[in-house]
This record gives sequence, structure tokens and C-alpha cells, in this order.
Amino acid sequence: MHQRADFFLCLSARLVFERKGHKMKITYKFVTGEVAEVEVSEEIYAVIVDLDRQEYNNNHKETRRHYSLEGKVYEGMDYAVEDPGLEALFAGPTDEERLHAVIRQLSPDQQEMVRAIYFENVSVNDYAARMGVTQSAISHRLQTVKKKLKKLLG
Repeated sequence: MHQRADFFLCLSARLVFERKGHKMKITYKFVTGEVAEVEVSEEIYAVIVDLDRQEYNNNHKETRRHYSLEGKVYEGMDYAVEDPGLEALFAGPTDEERLHAVIRQLSPDQQEMVRAIYFENVSVNDYAARMGVTQSAISHRLQTVKKKLKKLLG
């Protein structure tokens, strides 16, 4: 368990690479303020520097187009809009509410046909058979209903 905590501290450490001649040093600066220096071979140094560069590139690739609004609010930027016209955009009925309101203005038979065909996905042929009429009769009735809805939604 103790090793896991040390590992976690290393992950949250800031790495500083230093190369003086053949000596390679990696300095870990921990969040706690503790500083640890480690001398490593040239091979290990090269691998760690390469991994650090890859991690930086991957992080940059993933975050370069992101813009955190939460981060900007934390920094003091405010995105609130106090425009009374904005509230008016959402005050009226939605398109769905308007559609249902005009459907209620249709005759009961037309409402049943619209509900069955458009909301319950009953085919025109099946609905025609259910009503005991031809498919073309139902298609004609649908055209009439569509024209009426278009006029009411205007």
C-alpha cells in the first residue's frame, strides 16, 4: 500500500531534466514541496525524455481544440446574458405543442387517421383495410389533412 502512495506522488510530480556531460539527472518536484533527484544512465534518460515528450504531444493533441467554459468561469469570465428578448424565445409553445394543438382542430376521424399512421406507424394499406376502404381513399384523405395542417400552422 505504501508503494502505491509513492507511485501516486510520482505521477503528480513535475519532472525537470538536466544533462551535464555524461551525468543525467531527473528532478521530481512533488506537490507537497518535496524535491527528489535521481541520477540515471543515458539510455534511461533518453527513454524518459521520449516518454515525457509523447505524453505532452498526446495531451496537446487531445486538448488543443477544447475550450472549458467551467474553467473560464472559474477564472472570472461570466457568460450570463441578461437579455429580456432571450427569454421570449422560449416563452411560446414548442413546435410539438403547436402541432398537437392543430391536430386537435381536425375532425375525430382525421385525428384517428393521423395518430394511427404517423404516431403508431400503421401503414396506409393496413389502415385502409382496418377502415374497409381502398388505399387510394386513405392517401387522398391524408393529402387533405396535410393541406389543412399546413394552413393551420401557417
